[in-house]
Amino acid sequence: MKLPNCVEAHIPESKITNYLLNAEHPKGRSKAKYFTQFGFSVAQWKQLADALFDHAQNHEVNKTEHTPFGIRYVIEGELSAPDNRRPQVRVVWFIEKAGMQPRLVTAYPLEVEDGND
Repeated sequence: MKLPNCVEAHIPESKITNYLLNAEHPKGRSKAKYFTQFGFSVAQWKQLADALFDHAQNHEVNKTEHTPFGIRYVIEGELSAPDNRRPQVRVVWFIEKAGMQPRLVTAYPLEVEDGND
């Protein structure tokens, strides 16, 4: 299944510039280090937003989690990067209970599981 209403996905500039590409953010700095190594930058923040939007269009939902507030959708797969590499990422989206529009929650490197859980 694809992300519901994925063509309406909302990716706020602040989520990209103040979090995913912010080297000073307490929780986002490791993500910023990861994404910038593939050519993403705050100055060109729209590149990452567009890549995350395309990621939702091109990959299936791997997991859904129902919460009291809505549904969380997890999508895993390749992300198109400015340097032409294709890092594997996990992207989390959320649709509020009374809403229809997916909102970006976070994105981070997809760890390859070694089967030793």
